[in-house]
Amino acid sequence: MHCLSPKMVCETKIVAEDHESIPGSKKDTIIVSSSQMWPSLAGSPSSPPPALSSPKEDPRRDNVYIREFHPSEQEVVRRIFYEGIMERIPNTAFRGLKQQPLTQLLYGLLAVICFVVTKSFLLTCCLPIFLMGMRYYFSRKVILHYLDCALHTDMSDIEQYYMKPPGSCFWVAVLDGNVVGIVAARGNEEDNTVELRRMSVDSNYRGKGIAKALGRKVLEFAVLNNYSSVVLGTTAVKMAAHKLYESLGFKHVGVVEHYALPGMTRSLLERMFFQVRYHRYRLQLREE
Repeated sequence: MHCLSPKMVCETKIVAEDHESIPGSKKDTIIVSSSQMWPSLAGSPSSPPPALSSPKEDPRRDNVYIREFHPSEQEVVRRIFYEGIMERIPNTAFRGLKQQPLTQLLYGLLAVICFVVTKSFLLTCCLPIFLMGMRYYFSRKVILHYLDCALHTDMSDIEQYYMKPPGSCFWVAVLDGNVVGIVAARGNEEDNTVELRRMSVDSNYRGKGIAKALGRKVLEFAVLNNYSSVVLGTTAVKMAAHKLYESLGFKHVGVVEHYALPGMTRSLLERMFFQVRYHRYRLQLREE
């Protein structure tokens, strides 16, 4: 199946959430801790925990910490990404309708027409169920196509797409020895920006500040490598995602109505039952 380039495919990047230039290569271990640039997360250590007496135990095992991706974690990372995107199917189909007043008006008009034509309260009452069913069908169809393209492009070989190119990196969040969150950064040397993308946290470990810690890791990466700003784009419907980006310092800089995801046919039925808004965020680190 033909898929768009990784840059186009991954446009549900999450995106989010005056520093002096800090020397260091783009893949070097980050020396400056997030506590020096942003307030520490509740329950997150500002410095590495003291060494334990037993050398066989990981001293960070009981704490969330962020480290670079290892190729052996490819499958668990793909699982977290897959589950995170699949959650968008009902969110886009049902919650997303709240952000589409014209679509609500159209559905209301269809209900009126249905009653006028059929004179049946039963059919008119069944119409909303049919409309919601169609919204779910098209949301699932489009998002599964997007997901398939993503899993066959950058998420098919994270080492090749994010760890080898300069200006890019991929991190995992580890808790109790398990990978529970992911995030990526991809630099653009032309405008000296870095893009935050692929952020997702395992649903069983949310509410622990993991997403914010992942976002801060990308910001650290950008500062250490002297990027002027961090950007991201998202089609997320939940307000919690947008509040997260704002809490990290991102500013909302625009929105694209009726955004076309890769694989959309833009048919009349698809436009009637599937709509997403693409939000752009930007965090300016320093002036050029």
